[in-house]
Amino acid sequence: MALAWELTQPELQDRYEVTVYQEGWRLGGKGASGRGPSGRIEEHGLHIWLGFYDNSFRMMRECHAELEARGMGEIYGTWRDAWTPENDIALCSPREGGGFEKWTVRMPPRDGLPGDPRPADEAFTLPYYMARAFDLYRALILDTSRDGNTVLSGFDKPAEGDVSARIAYLIKLGTFASAAAIAEGLGILAALLRSVSPQGAEGIMQSAEGLLSQLRQWIEDRWIADDPNRFLWEVADLTLATITGLARYNVMSDPRGLDAIDDYECREWMRINGASVRALQSPFLRGLYDLSMGYVDGDPDRPSLSAGQGLRGTLRTFFGYRGAFMWRMRAGMGDVVFAPLYTALKERGVKFEFFHRLTDMRLGSDGKHVAELDFDVQAKVKRGAAYDPLVDVQGKPCWPSDPQFDQLVGGAKMQKEGWQLESHWDRRHAEEKTLKVGKEFDFVALTVGVAAVPHVASEIVARDPRWQAMCDNVATVASQAFQLWLTEDLHQLGWPGPTYITGAFAKPFDTWCDMAHVVPEEDWKEPPATSVYFCAALQDPPSPPADDDTGYQALRTEEVRLNAEGYLKGPISHIWPGAFGADGEFRWDILKAPEGSENENATGELRFSTQYWRANVNPSDRYVIHTPGSWRHRISPLDDTYDNLTLAGDWTDSGFHSGCVEGAVMSGRLAAHALSGSPRLEEITAYDHP
Repeated sequence: MALAWELTQPELQDRYEVTVYQEGWRLGGKGASGRGPSGRIEEHGLHIWLGFYDNSFRMMRECHAELEARGMGEIYGTWRDAWTPENDIALCSPREGGGFEKWTVRMPPRDGLPGDPRPADEAFTLPYYMARAFDLYRALILDTSRDGNTVLSGFDKPAEGDVSARIAYLIKLGTFASAAAIAEGLGILAALLRSVSPQGAEGIMQSAEGLLSQLRQWIEDRWIADDPNRFLWEVADLTLATITGLARYNVMSDPRGLDAIDDYECREWMRINGASVRALQSPFLRGLYDLSMGYVDGDPDRPSLSAGQGLRGTLRTFFGYRGAFMWRMRAGMGDVVFAPLYTALKERGVKFEFFHRLTDMRLGSDGKHVAELDFDVQAKVKRGAAYDPLVDVQGKPCWPSDPQFDQLVGGAKMQKEGWQLESHWDRRHAEEKTLKVGKEFDFVALTVGVAAVPHVASEIVARDPRWQAMCDNVATVASQAFQLWLTEDLHQLGWPGPTYITGAFAKPFDTWCDMAHVVPEEDWKEPPATSVYFCAALQDPPSPPADDDTGYQALRTEEVRLNAEGYLKGPISHIWPGAFGADGEFRWDILKAPEGSENENATGELRFSTQYWRANVNPSDRYVIHTPGSWRHRISPLDDTYDNLTLAGDWTDSGFHSGCVEGAVMSGRLAAHALSGSPRLEEITAYDHP
């Protein structure tokens, strides 16, 4: 969608005719959502936008402004109507003796809004990140120390602009172990880093070696196992290991940036650079792996995240956000993101061909361009009309969870037979179609998930070692999700405090969030008190399914149901004690069923059948992870090996190698640049590759 948005910008003056060929009936891929019974929002998983998603928010802000200019402002509202700020986070760690301990953080709001032009002194550079880290260390020390500034009496501070004198002063401060001296040195260090290039930062960091040693000793001296602020010390320890490693490995002066350490596993790299065993097991670090679903084959015993991307994501998340640390969407991602984008793109003249599953891409005789595209046309629309994909819920255009079969030729039969039009394993279709270069298309943008590439571009993968290496080494995992609608809110169920976004909790669903704010957007006669979303990686079977294994999707979906029911019977008791009766059993009656549904009056455990769960096992639905060394196998959208083909997706070399909205949008913008020269590379925020 980002690619289509950029290619149809007004300044390009209709140079490109864009057609989107989409499998099934809705846009969004892993971010698609739909409306089910009672207008329920049904997602692939939990979607939260982070406060540093500048490219993504800029696109959506432009989209809302354009819709308003076209007289559709009342339908979609402003972007601020669609997103609300969120600064509360909770992480969980196992408690000695059983159960879980909750650590909570409220991140302070920051100036500006995501998508605003960034000030010159807020570039995404390592010196900037490190200066921000030293600012936080200084604040932490001053907040918890009592020795004032007495140790520094008698020392003349160097003039503000005298860099060499300030470095000498920094070295001197590194010989003192007092909190005041450390705080003074950190302030000078932060100021110096803000005024130099990455190359100059190396020398400054070498001068600060003594100060960093004193800082580590200070953290260790104050580290008490039962300290109520233990979580903060663990984060401080990990941050210091990061800073030490960046200086030790000369990362700031390396033209590869953080890619220079991307062959290391994240935990291992921090251990090498001094992180304690306790910090390496902290809820913060476990939460980082959970957020990125960084588990090989979805196996919780095989965590894997490259050091470079782990740090890149963490630094941007904590030091690059604006306005709020996170932003919640008013409703489902389909409603908030893909419905307005679809409407605005249609207004721009973009064509959408739904129910088109790509099956093959064939190269021309020269092997340098795509000559033909083969599709299975899954369904045809009655009377040759265009498919109208959106439905009205509470006055808002939304994607339904199922196709609108009444628009399709033979739709009643398809519905009765249970055609799964988004399942890789359901190959039923109405007809086949081939598009030819020079006739139906000139350029191709392949935007499927990377796990689908071998299925839709087999010829290229077979003959091009780089594509084969990409498919072999850019790893993906299946994911699982379920949603509950509850008749009691979390406070009634025993959860204290705000409705945090919570990570690092128990497997198999380590991440969850109270989504009470979306309930008013649904279509209940008697609304539930809240809705709660859960998600996590889903472990793969020992061997992958065959393409003709038509029962695979249902098998994995049933597995998720069993996982969810077991989770509600067990781990959830540690955080929702009020959800359990005097007999110690989960109170299934608190689950709110869709009004008028077949199982509305179900009792006991059968009541879970009225909720929503899914297994994201389709090749294009699999979540992209970033394992050590895999960065070198990602192909850039700027790659010109094939003169009429580009790639886009969060699995490409986009400058931000993470399975997230921002990585996908950056990739889409790069693909647009590859085809049109617009946007300029310097206009893609945080894209810093050569």
